[in-house]
Amino acid sequence: MAGAAPIPAEDLRAAVEPVRAWLDGAAEQPPRAVVGTAVRTSARWLAQQVPGRSVEVRVPPHVAVQCIEGPRHTRGTPPNVVETDAATWLRLVTGALAWEQALADGLVSASGNRADLGEVLPLRPLGRP
Repeated sequence: MAGAAPIPAEDLRAAVEPVRAWLDGAAEQPPRAVVGTAVRTSARWLAQQVPGRSVEVRVPPHVAVQCIEGPRHTRGTPPNVVETDAATWLRLVTGALAWEQALADGLVSASGNRADLGEVLPLRPLGRP
């Protein structure tokens, strides 16, 4: 993320909007490129909003970002890792799924004492009231 241009909120919304009907179960899964764009843009938005290098968020095969202030990780497997699939990630960032529920249902793997994204999800420009 260092040196990358900031992602405007309208770009975040534009990336995620095409997958909303799929997330709600009202449409079939969009093409992989559309899902990938939504995942990458939303994960990078998170890293932009809560910068740092103490937590690694992984949504394979689309993206891995580091975020949240704290001890910096530089080698090997980070001590604080959040990993999930694309649909779960997008439901979390839009507010269609609560962090606590995703953990309880085993939809998210979160290891380490800093790997709690409940305070930063859903992403404000996307969350439902």
